[in-house]
Amino acid sequence: MPVKALTTTSVARNGVGAFILQCKRLDFHYCDWAGSSKGMNQFLTHTLPAFTTLSPTTEIHISPRPRAHPIIRAHYIAPTPSSPSTFSPQSLSSFANTVTKAICVRNLSKEQILRKAELLRDGNAAKNRRVRGGRVVRSENEGVRGVWSPMHGAGSPLEGMGRKG
Repeated sequence: MPVKALTTTSVARNGVGAFILQCKRLDFHYCDWAGSSKGMNQFLTHTLPAFTTLSPTTEIHISPRPRAHPIIRAHYIAPTPSSPSTFSPQSLSSFANTVTKAICVRNLSKEQILRKAELLRDGNAAKNRRVRGGRVVRSENEGVRGVWSPMHGAGSPLEGMGRKG
């Protein structure tokens, strides 16, 4: 019985086989004159060269922005609405289909700016959503054990009020 090769190929998905960062470009805007850009100027001269070696797949653009606060703007690959998990090489080559996020970094130190740059680089194009309420995990079915109360269990004030025997 001869061995036959498979004729189908797998569909490329992000995270299966290889992970592709969603952030394709970071723009650093600064001002030489303003005091709010002091941390950004230190970041650009001291920390940025090491940051670029750690993220070779991300383009870095540096441009002056006179008389304005410093910002970091990230450009992400926008997923197509029909198939958000599929990846196409065309989405890498052009920035026509991108989503941008910007963070103002005025009066921040170079370490804080590094954390913000890493946050933007490692993030994705999804909008930030606020988690409301005290419960982080939401479910249609409540837990089997119910909701805990300090009035139950050992040492509770209701412990000795039950029937004995």
